[in-house]
Amino acid sequence: MDYSRLCEVYSHLEKTTKRLEKTEILAEFLKHAQVEFEQIICLVQGTVFPPWDDRKIGMSSQLIIKVISLATGTSINGVVKELKRTGDLGLVAELLIREKKQKTLRKEILTVKKVFENLRKLPELTGEGAVARKVGLVAELLSFAEPREARFIIRTVLETMRVGIAEGIVRDAIARAFDVNAKDVEGAFSLLADYAEVAKLAKEKKLNEARIKIGTPIKVMLAIRVESIKEGFEAIGKPAIFEYKLDGFRVQIHKKGDKVALFTRRMENVTKQFPEVPLLIKKYIKGESFIIDSEIVGYNKKTYTYLPFQNISQRIKRKYDIERLVKEFPVEINIFDIVYYEGKNLLDVPLIKRRKLLEGIVTHLPWQIRLTKRLITSNEREAEKFYKESLKHGNEGIMIKNPNAIYIPGRRVEGWVKLKPIMETLYAWGENN
Repeated sequence: MDYSRLCEVYSHLEKTTKRLEKTEILAEFLKHAQVEFEQIICLVQGTVFPPWDDRKIGMSSQLIIKVISLATGTSINGVVKELKRTGDLGLVAELLIREKKQKTLRKEILTVKKVFENLRKLPELTGEGAVARKVGLVAELLSFAEPREARFIIRTVLETMRVGIAEGIVRDAIARAFDVNAKDVEGAFSLLADYAEVAKLAKEKKLNEARIKIGTPIKVMLAIRVESIKEGFEAIGKPAIFEYKLDGFRVQIHKKGDKVALFTRRMENVTKQFPEVPLLIKKYIKGESFIIDSEIVGYNKKTYTYLPFQNISQRIKRKYDIERLVKEFPVEINIFDIVYYEGKNLLDVPLIKRRKLLEGIVTHLPWQIRLTKRLITSNEREAEKFYKESLKHGNEGIMIKNPNAIYIPGRRVEGWVKLKPIMETLYAWGENN
């Protein structure tokens, strides 16, 4: 497919702020797209990788200025001058390519495949000369591009597409394009975390074939908030499982053989930021393959008390100097659920049985790895005491769960509720349950 066709869709999308119109525009395009189908789904979201993939295009604005300069023959100062005027490197590329195209003939038609493949190569380029090769790959695309195409290429590289395509629009567009239920699309995405794969299944009417894959994060189950123990019992029933609600961050742990991957609630891969965690997982959890739901919380290694989330957040965001942070901000892995084990999907297995499985495979090692502390009771007084105990230990509150609850990815359902006395954290990373 010619890249110009996708750019026409981009143009239509950025001209409207109405969700339904955006959905219709995208749905019509997907309905008639026959080639590079999965690439189109990625590119229309302004990326070439699914959200959980730790590969990133990773080109700065300064590098893009060099790209535009190389592709158009404009000086660095000239590119910077246009950037100051427009505030958008995509528009700068469009303007300067237009000026160049007036003097030269287009040699080759740019395709979706060419754009996708060139951009996917960028993270693979490392070592001596890597920067020059990255600049060359993007400059090559611009040399083939028409002005409008140049704008969207640069915006894709910088991940600033500005066409207003939210996740829900992609979901609804896929449902409309292939005449399937939006809830089924959402359900498949909860397991695959990649709308390119979901769209392919939807087109073939095979959404029910979506399966959990080790190494691909699923959407985590979420909890409804309640205001009291009594309200929690009313929502869950009796008896209920009460668990400490820690002030850490939600981590989904995937293991297959010797490979371990860690994903946040937002499906970002943070394995490299926590090199000690995979070692503990391999040593203290029995099994060749599994997906475990956990909370990783920082602690003070002198006082052995839990630290607020803000302390450990430094490790999540840091890409360098990891070894120093491992020593300064040690973490404890608190495991509370399992959704896949040794080839078996456990989503529909009652929570009480999932917990029993965990008790048989996890070795308890204080301040390194453990099962989340819990209480099973029908007594409000016992539950209230447990709640106060959790707060005394510096936790956010408690989780209250139905022992027979199945695991429903990506949904806030009454099978789990949460109780805490403070307002929801303002830190997006800290939204752990």
